[in-house]
Amino acid sequence: MLLRTQTPGGKRHRRWTAARAAARAAAVGIVGAACAVAAANAPALAAGLQPGAQPGREPLPLERLFDNRAVSDDARPGGADFDGAGNSLSAQDLTAADWTPGRELAFDGARLHWPRSAPGKPDNVRAAGQAVRLGGRGEALTFLVAGTTKGAPGGDAAGTGTVRYRDGSRSTYRLAAPDWRAGLLTTKAVGLPHLNTSSGRKTATTRLYTVSVPVAPGRDVESVVLPPDPGPERDLHVFSLALRGTTRGWTGTWAASTSGYAAVGPWTDRTLRLVVHSSAGGSATRIRLENTFAPRPVRIGHATVALQGKGAATAGAPRALAFGGRPGTVIPAGAQAFSDPLGFRVPEDTNLLVSIHLPGTVPAVPVHSYTSQVSYLTGDGSGDRTGERGAGAYTATLSTWPLLTGVDVADGPGSVVTLGDSITDGERSTPGANGRWPDLLARRLRGQHGVPRFGILNHGISGNRVVTDRYPGDGTSTIMSGVSAQHRLERDVLAQTSARTVIVFEGVNDIRSGTKAEQVIAGLKAIAARAHERGLRVVAATIAPCGGFYDCTPDAEAQRTAINRHILAGAGTYDAVFDFDAAIRDPQQPDRMLPAYDGGDHLHPNDAGMKAFSDAIDLRKLI
Repeated sequence: MLLRTQTPGGKRHRRWTAARAAARAAAVGIVGAACAVAAANAPALAAGLQPGAQPGREPLPLERLFDNRAVSDDARPGGADFDGAGNSLSAQDLTAADWTPGRELAFDGARLHWPRSAPGKPDNVRAAGQAVRLGGRGEALTFLVAGTTKGAPGGDAAGTGTVRYRDGSRSTYRLAAPDWRAGLLTTKAVGLPHLNTSSGRKTATTRLYTVSVPVAPGRDVESVVLPPDPGPERDLHVFSLALRGTTRGWTGTWAASTSGYAAVGPWTDRTLRLVVHSSAGGSATRIRLENTFAPRPVRIGHATVALQGKGAATAGAPRALAFGGRPGTVIPAGAQAFSDPLGFRVPEDTNLLVSIHLPGTVPAVPVHSYTSQVSYLTGDGSGDRTGERGAGAYTATLSTWPLLTGVDVADGPGSVVTLGDSITDGERSTPGANGRWPDLLARRLRGQHGVPRFGILNHGISGNRVVTDRYPGDGTSTIMSGVSAQHRLERDVLAQTSARTVIVFEGVNDIRSGTKAEQVIAGLKAIAARAHERGLRVVAATIAPCGGFYDCTPDAEAQRTAINRHILAGAGTYDAVFDFDAAIRDPQQPDRMLPAYDGGDHLHPNDAGMKAFSDAIDLRKLI
């Protein structure tokens, strides 16, 4: 794969991307056309196939392979048996989540479909080496899955499958499906409130998951062989699979992570006007809305984009966005929606106003909790004000970013993702000034011509950790520190628009909470391995000092020092290292930052400290 960009130094960048592509191909295990499935796998390939679907014959569409019933009507709860013990999902719960038969479900850029089957009819396949017909190219392969266990719920159902390409080559993938009753809530695609049993409906959270795995970049997929049967105690169920389409031709200019699910109002027939700041510019744009963690769908009546004038007023008429050619959309529980491309030029380094009309009553929304920016909303019953230039209808303010998680622009060289915590989120930088260190990095890139002028996507979450989840992953919560960096990696890094490089700057909240260095190091290694597997460049930043903050104890400092030793010696684990610790520490008190960089609490740097981080980045190491 050769990624062509029109940037100064483009020849060197094309040579680099071609070399990287070769490394990526090796990383996903591509072998030559002469390779074949091992003879030992032949029994697994045959197991579970419908009559006539034998190894060596034409792969079948997934629906033709369905051999299990996961969904029952509440009036007939015994009409399906998902786990071999007479239990199943509630069709009424799925309808309430807008997971209706045949419904398109967008997750992490992949367009999946909930099976068209009626309750009590086959709607999933138990993986046993079946060959599934699937064609096209993509950036990853996404499965909608769940695991079941014969005994007490628990543990993943996992196995290794194969992707077959039209040129005769193959690659392998590892697929793990968390248990539908005991898997992590923080990584679920959707959670449903009931369990149907042969004796009736019970209150219990059931889960479904999306899992993405690598494919060979630039190669045409012909079919996918599911993993073999994981054994007598577990089943790995596949409901849907799809290739995640390439985001080439787009660059992420702004992004924010969903940090929790917050109770609001409730809001009734209101319009949000969210202020966001571009990094890269482009001749067209689109937005991404996400209903992450939500148990119910959300209806979008209308959305517009405009340049910001003063406050909630626009500079110029707002431009209407569309969703599949329609002015609005409904986003199912847990899912996402991209707007259609709009010929609206987004300048670099500019504030935008994204206005979203919510025509119904909304009791809770997914949010990014800390913005360092004031946004706006109208009062109850005010209706659709997305097209208004003036600020008069916007009588209230917001300190969060609900629903909106991304803005993309056409063309450009791709994006750099900054994965971090409150320091990356911009806490203690001047509010409204766009002086977070990722903002300053974007300005440095615009002022030079030696490397591509990437878009910078800020995925810092205040209070976030590498190892442990803060937000529990289900229901409304006052804790808005997100799920762990490892658990949000797919959504916030790997699936981001044209992501090329990730800078990982996390760990201080882990050590402050008592997590040991070896646990954080293991988490950082896992993040790096997964990102490399998907072809991203990985840069690790050392943890900045926090001495003087109330819980930055001597033990926390010892853990920080050990983690930083690992990062600085990280050859083979990371592609590059930025020493943010050295950039702001006090040489006389190495456990503390210099007073000139201290935001006042000894943990969060001020504007000068943000600049020190940005200046410590060797731009050449981003490529």
